[in-house]
Amino acid sequence: MDLDNWRKAGRIAAEALAYGKSLIKPGASLLEVTEKIEKKIHELGGIPAFPAQISCDDIAAHYCAYSDDNIIFKDQLVNLDVGVDVEGAIGDTACCIDLSGKNKKLVDAAEQALNAAVEAVKQKKTLGEIGKAIQTAIESYGFSPVRNLSGHGLDINDIHTFPSIPNYDNNDSTILKDQIIAIEPFATNGKGVIYESGEANIFSLKQKKSLRNTVTRKILKEIESYEGRPFCTRWLEKKFHKGYVSLAIKEMKQQDMLIAYPPLPDQGHGLVSQAEHSLYIDKDGNVEILTKV
Repeated sequence: MDLDNWRKAGRIAAEALAYGKSLIKPGASLLEVTEKIEKKIHELGGIPAFPAQISCDDIAAHYCAYSDDNIIFKDQLVNLDVGVDVEGAIGDTACCIDLSGKNKKLVDAAEQALNAAVEAVKQKKTLGEIGKAIQTAIESYGFSPVRNLSGHGLDINDIHTFPSIPNYDNNDSTILKDQIIAIEPFATNGKGVIYESGEANIFSLKQKKSLRNTVTRKILKEIESYEGRPFCTRWLEKKFHKGYVSLAIKEMKQQDMLIAYPPLPDQGHGLVSQAEHSLYIDKDGNVEILTKV
């Protein structure tokens, strides 16, 4: 394991997150902020491990700016999720920004749950106990954890791998060691269960197949240049006409070539807050937070 690359990816992710957080203000454009964050990642020496995601209010995750996105920040609760790739090593981190000034407790709930989880990892607790620490912290604020979202393992060129890090006590007796993970609590005043809603504009390539359309083949070649990383239609539309991109995505979906990631709102449409760090746990169980500024 080349820890230098993991540390660099984590550092760039932390810097990009802090930069993005500074841009999210009333009157700012979600699209412009997204593109500035992605540009900053490149300037710092990384590439986006996935498109920068800015999800508002009841959407927990997977909202990504469209090329013609017209969302302007006003008084939303905003989750910013940033991923950075350095030679396949990944830094994954997130935070929540309350533009209304009315939801500090909900933001604090996710942040304190993350802190509690990190402490549980340092104490060599089981996955179930880590989940319990997250759940207890969130519930102490009067909110619910989102149960069907979780943290995850990180590996070279793999954003979501074993193990799953629960946001509640699932009685898993696994103890973490010699691996890199992302801990990712979500807190809500809603039902605590998310579902897929609306059209996706984030995808990853599932499998390659023969394509008849010449333009679609060119777009597929561009997708292959992402080397398995998730991408968004906005990226493709910088190089190809929007209509061609739409037709190519449709054709590839019909051939089961893509995995789609639609937005994930809370079932009760409650507000959702998020916090996330990437951690390295060595073979003795010692912990290093990779995405801390």
